[in-house]
Formats: sequence, C-alpha cells, structure tokens
Amino acid sequence: MTARIIQKRIVPVVVVSRVDDALRMAEALLAGGLDVIEVTLRNPEAETCIRRIRNTFPDVLVGAGTVLEVDQVSRCLEAGAQFGVSPGLNETVVEKAQAAGLPFIPGVMTPSEVERALRLGCKLLKFFPAEAAGGIKMLQSLAGPYMHTGVKFIPLGGIHAGNAGAYAALPIVAAVGGSWLVDRKLIEDQDWGQMTRLVKEALALVANREHF
Repeated sequence: MTARIIQKRIVPVVVVSRVDDALRMAEALLAGGLDVIEVTLRNPEAETCIRRIRNTFPDVLVGAGTVLEVDQVSRCLEAGAQFGVSPGLNETVVEKAQAAGLPFIPGVMTPSEVERALRLGCKLLKFFPAEAAGGIKMLQSLAGPYMHTGVKFIPLGGIHAGNAGAYAALPIVAAVGGSWLVDRKLIEDQDWGQMTRLVKEALALVANREHF
C-alpha cells in the first residue's frame, strides 16, 4: 500500500454518493494514469461505492477515508477497502485496524500526535489540515526531529495545483492529498474529461520533484 502511494505521489480524496458516479470517476482517474483513490465515509453509499470500484477496477488501490469509529473498520474491510484513513489520531481505531489487518493512515497535526502515532507503529501519516496547520514550513520543522524515524506525511487540506508541487518536493512527504482532482462540481457536471486532464497535469507536477 505505502509503496504504491509513494510511486504515484497523489491520493485523490473524494466524497461521492452515487455508485455510477464513483465508477465513472475511477475510470477517469485511471485514464489519467492514477490507480489510487480514497473514498470518504461521509454518506450512506460510500461503502457500496468502495465495493463496486474494487469489483469493477481490481487494479485500483481503494482506501476508506474519514474512518472515525471502531465499527467502521470491519465495515471497510467487508466493502473491500485496502487501507483506512482518519483526519485525527484515535488510538482505539488504529489498534482495531491493526488487529484486523487493515493498513491505516491516521491524521496528525502536532509533534505530540506524531509521537503517539509512531508509538503505535504508524509511519505513514496524514498531515491535516495542512495549510491551516502551517503548511510547508510546519512539515519542514517536523522533518528535523522525526525524519530519521522513517515517518512520511500525506498533507491534505488546502492543497491545490498551485502548491502541490512544492509539498511533493519535501523529502518527508510521501504523497499529497488531492481533493481538487475530484471536486464535487466536476462530479455534478459529469465532467470526466476535465478530471482526467487534471490528473495528468497533477502527476506531471509531482513527478521527479527535486527535494528542498
């Protein structure tokens, strides 16, 4: 899971409530060269969307986002999710995911949370909300005391085409969270061609970035 995320450098984070839209979206991402997606559990159809994407596009790495409760872990696995993500660090949820065999990426914002995550054995972490929490400067500061541990971050929150490349250039960043690639307006307008174009541009933007 980690290797595939690092290879692509982008994790599109989507809120989708219609199964047909989820499938068209996955197809558009694949057409752009991206085979990783995080479907957030923010509506009743999310688990069905995960299941259908997995069944229809078996080569796509599908994660479940906004995993907040312990019972959601087993539901994610039943839906076919291959990894889980949360906006914050809930030790009970992380431990449940680990026990169930679901790779998990908890969210952190502070040094204390980073250390709590490392204590749980989590070395791939979501940095959220990235821009509000200090953005690139904060990640550069975190790199000082924690880079040697092997920890890597996926920043999300305020990331867009204008700053994604700068985030991706940081050695401590594994990938960037890309909600702009799967914007709700694109889904509402069924503009799958534009989504594919955005994906291609984003992949070119973050590929082979020289580290600061």
